[in-house]
Amino acid sequence: MDVNDLDALTITTIRTLAMDAVQKANSGHPGAPMGLAPAAYVLWGRIMRYDPSAPEWPDRDRFVLSAGHASMLLYAALHLFGFGIGLDDIKSFRQWASHTPGHPEFADTPGVDTTTGPLGQGFGNSVGLAVAERMLAARYNRSGHDVVDHRTWVVCSDGDMMEGISHEAGSLAGFLRLGRLNVVYDDNRVSLSGPTSMTFSEDVTARFSAYGWHTVTVEDGNDIAALEAAMRGAIDDERPSLIRVRTHIAFGSPHKQDTFQAHGSPLGEDEIKATKQGYGWPEDAHFLVPDEVYQHCHGLTERGRSARRDWEETLAKWRDAEPDLAAQWERVLARRLPEGWDDVVPEFPADDKGDATRASAGKALNALSGVLPELVGGSADLDPSTNTHLGDAGVGDVVAGDYSGRNIQFGVREHLMGALANGLSLHGGLRPFVATFFMFYDYMKNPVRLAALMGQPVVFVYTHDSVGLGEDGPTHQPVENLAALRAVPFLYLYRPADANEAAEAWKAAVARTDAPSALVLTRQKVPVLDRSRLAPADGLHRGGYVLKDTPSTPDVILIATGSEVHLALEATERLEGEGIAARVVSMPCFRLFDEQVAEYRDSVLPAQVTARVSVEAASPFGWDRYIGPHGVAVALDRFGASAPGDVVMEKLGFTVANVVDAARRAMGKDPR
Repeated sequence: MDVNDLDALTITTIRTLAMDAVQKANSGHPGAPMGLAPAAYVLWGRIMRYDPSAPEWPDRDRFVLSAGHASMLLYAALHLFGFGIGLDDIKSFRQWASHTPGHPEFADTPGVDTTTGPLGQGFGNSVGLAVAERMLAARYNRSGHDVVDHRTWVVCSDGDMMEGISHEAGSLAGFLRLGRLNVVYDDNRVSLSGPTSMTFSEDVTARFSAYGWHTVTVEDGNDIAALEAAMRGAIDDERPSLIRVRTHIAFGSPHKQDTFQAHGSPLGEDEIKATKQGYGWPEDAHFLVPDEVYQHCHGLTERGRSARRDWEETLAKWRDAEPDLAAQWERVLARRLPEGWDDVVPEFPADDKGDATRASAGKALNALSGVLPELVGGSADLDPSTNTHLGDAGVGDVVAGDYSGRNIQFGVREHLMGALANGLSLHGGLRPFVATFFMFYDYMKNPVRLAALMGQPVVFVYTHDSVGLGEDGPTHQPVENLAALRAVPFLYLYRPADANEAAEAWKAAVARTDAPSALVLTRQKVPVLDRSRLAPADGLHRGGYVLKDTPSTPDVILIATGSEVHLALEATERLEGEGIAARVVSMPCFRLFDEQVAEYRDSVLPAQVTARVSVEAASPFGWDRYIGPHGVAVALDRFGASAPGDVVMEKLGFTVANVVDAARRAMGKDPR
């Protein structure tokens, strides 16, 4: 059998595996894998650089299936090219605990470089992967020793291109001239509910040309010679590349090719038989992989194995020539922190005037950046307000042609910023942070959720955290976002009370290497607490702690976060004047507190003290588990208002008198 026959046989195998897996699961998307099979074969068989025996090789090409619904395309390729996905895995597509879930999931399947499914997210991740490659190349490559030299390949659908994040991603990637980023656009002109012509008529290649991309069109998605030429042309160009491939969804299906019915439903047994017959395939054979296809695909992977062996030789020579760089490289790839890294974080003296926690957190961040070169990031055009610019000497911006900086200017692109940060983290070797106003978290919710789903230690910095920000008004005053973020599994949200809690929050976020963190910070100044009279700020590392206590069992417990901790402390003084013993608990991180052993949690919130008050300038949602059925929440059930911050706080009930009255009500006393 000649090579051309093996090409066709392999492509047909990918198509039939996709059909059979979706049919067996009675769920899934067969059409896109059938149309894209030739492109996948060329990518995995002739273009991409990888070694299936070392799926985490640092200098491998990355592959992102942004069109995550076409997951069987990826699983079929991983199976055929030897990534340890067995035929039984293919047969258990979309089943409980399988390695072939409905959409690709990072860490669950060898060869899956990011979790995709929400359209556009993979595209955003891919920009981060490409930025990471360029940043690390600038940092570690030396003459004759290129230890970072790979590409990012992406498959996008019409749906990806419709999503707004694709505009943000295309714009920034073109601006940064990310020539290692190559996108294959599956132009099959069919979406879930019908032809794309119902909603989509733009010239996508013209759009990307305007962004500064190299663009090329392959009119026949079955022409593997044209596909290979286009992909090699993308490699040779110094700009990011868009390869528009005209495909046919459910190619070969007699009744469902080019129809929306093939997008998200099994073809049906009769249609599968008819399609296989048209392919010249045994129509009653299920999950058939001819032996010669396995042999052919495994032979094609030798190119990648050879490349990895060459790279290892280069790495060994580089280690000898650059031992300090090599030690740093190995440390950051392993996400190990250097000895004494947290010693540099400043401690702030007591100060009644104080500072905004955004400012003190910014000082802690810059101190950490001096000992953690892997710490990189930026904000959505808000550096002067979020205090997240790394300003030390020699720390510049990432710009087109010079990627040696550590500050990334995202522009007003919050959605992309979050997805790009996930890509930076997924790549390895960098610890990203990103920042914006807390109200604009809504623009980047999907990336935050996916960071938690993938266990990526991205640090999300949110300033202007409450109605206390003042004059910008209710459009900029988040009241529901604390509750929303606290509901995200595996995300650690910190709302520090003062400068020292803010510094400890940065320590906690950096120390955590298996989950994202969110730092929620004030615009307004808050006093720096006198810790000689109160508990030390490192209580933050237990999520919640007794900040101020009474000599005896408390009559009431005031629990607060952020700027409202100071309000609780003031209220205790008045309560003590009335002979009421009040404990103040600072609760900067719900999740971390909930993870503590029961004995500790009970020591902070003893069950016998049922009179409890929560104080937080936000929705009360979620506080019931701490204040219980007899507790009182000093909180917000409305939007804010435009006025000076102290006026807004007073008008909305965040006063000492109101907290004292709440404490009395919690104790069953009439407010005075």
